Amino acid sequence: MISKEVSIDWSHLIKIGAVAALIIVGFMPLQMVVFFVWPPPTTVSGWFELFSENPIVGLLDMDLLLTIDYVLLVLVFLALWGILRRSNEALSTLALIFQIVGTAAYFSSATAFEMLSLSSQYATVTTDSERSILLSAGQAMLASWQGTAFNISYVIGAIAALIISLLILKNRQLFGRFAAYTGIAAGVLGLVPSTAGQVGLVFSLLSLPPLAIWLVLVGKGLLKQARIIDNKEAR
Repeated sequence: MISKEVSIDWSHLIKIGAVAALIIVGFMPLQMVVFFVWPPPTTVSGWFELFSENPIVGLLDMDLLLTIDYVLLVLVFLALWGILRRSNEALSTLALIFQIVGTAAYFSSATAFEMLSLSSQYATVTTDSERSILLSAGQAMLASWQGTAFNISYVIGAIAALIISLLILKNRQLFGRFAAYTGIAAGVLGLVPSTAGQVGLVFSLLSLPPLAIWLVLVGKGLLKQARIIDNKEAR
């Protein structure tokens, strides 16, 4: 009876991971539209002006959806761990830990709401000294946003994707060989942070197609595995 309840719980978690993967894919076009229609400002004052005129666009430009993506990816990796740990518990656990650590590192770098608060203050101050203080604070937020913690989270996340994709390749009957290859491609391209100048930007854009395909295939594979568990429990 205990094992049956555990299996049912894993079935639910696997379904949640599948849905999370597909939601991330759905966010990708929106993120690209925001980036190209409303390019991120290049100055602190530009950011303050953007937040003042359209706070939602400001938050999206400062990667609000990426923040949600990181949370959803933890759910995806947790679901994958639930399946792949039977094949290699050590490596699947390592991939999950890397993804969690990468997520924590990313959250320490996220400053979108801090910038929103600073922009609101900037709009109300009346002296040059107050404006100068807020501009300096805003510059610090921008430096943190795409600084060391962000780069660490980016690379660690890529390593997590590489590890889990190699395990998928070893267990290709679960998700398919192509899912493994697209995950490996996305992981390799993700080893170069998007902040690394033009090279980083190119690698970041090139990583999106294989990442989207990987997420779709993983999502479908997770749903398939959840149905298998449900059918076993129904017998």
